[in-house]
Amino acid sequence: MNRLLSGRLSVEHLTIEITDLPQSLQGVKITQLSDLHFDGLRLSESMLSDAIAASNAVEPDLVALTGDYVTDDPSPIQQLATRLEGLQSRLGTYAVLGNHDIVPRGAKDDVSLALQQVGIQVLWNQIAYPFGDDLPLVGLADLWSHEFSPAAVMSQLDDRVPRIVLSHNPDSAMPLQRWRVDLQLSGHSHGGQIVIPGLGPIPTWYQRFRRHVPRHLRRWIPYMREDCYKVMKHWEWAQGLHAVGRNWLYVNRGLGTYLPGRFFCPPEVTVITLTTPAID
Repeated sequence: MNRLLSGRLSVEHLTIEITDLPQSLQGVKITQLSDLHFDGLRLSESMLSDAIAASNAVEPDLVALTGDYVTDDPSPIQQLATRLEGLQSRLGTYAVLGNHDIVPRGAKDDVSLALQQVGIQVLWNQIAYPFGDDLPLVGLADLWSHEFSPAAVMSQLDDRVPRIVLSHNPDSAMPLQRWRVDLQLSGHSHGGQIVIPGLGPIPTWYQRFRRHVPRHLRRWIPYMREDCYKVMKHWEWAQGLHAVGRNWLYVNRGLGTYLPGRFFCPPEVTVITLTTPAID
């Protein structure tokens, strides 16, 4: 994807306060990459190189990948996995799969195996403990899969223990309100791709204006087609940090870019620092 359509890579920094975070984990740093869509069209080689370099430059403790590594064909995953092997961190790289990684039939196994062969641990309704027992890392199946089953996973954890959840689709934050989620990391939305200053991502005001656009014109306007709006229900969570009940959700804008391109919505690598809440 030409940089004129995708824009320059942005490195976003945020600090997240986590109640009950052990003092030994104070200052832990996580980088997040999402929605690469490595298919020869939607992600340039230079953007991928820049993203890997940006992650390595901050010397993270852990790298989190939140899905959609390929688009409609899983075959490029072998080449992408070789590139992602260059990600450096103290505790390794952990990944969940997105909706594009599980179709067609067999894609889920192909994508998972390719990532695992280069040392990336793929979590599919699983819990890992790279930080130790005091901060589990939960990786969920994609929301659109038949295997999305947070109850079976989250019920294994003591509610007194903080946890980080990787879940590709931000809409999963709704059912996850039943459990403690100190930080959910998601992607999927591409940030809305087109952001109007003062109004926000186009899909957030889709419903408000769609009825005023003649039906024969909707197919020519980004996000006006019926199928586009089905991508997400909660477009108010298109990017950035959001409180969802008692939980926190961060949505990465992703690296890959669909036509007609990005506008005020640059590709993103996120750098997250964990800390204990300030004492008043």
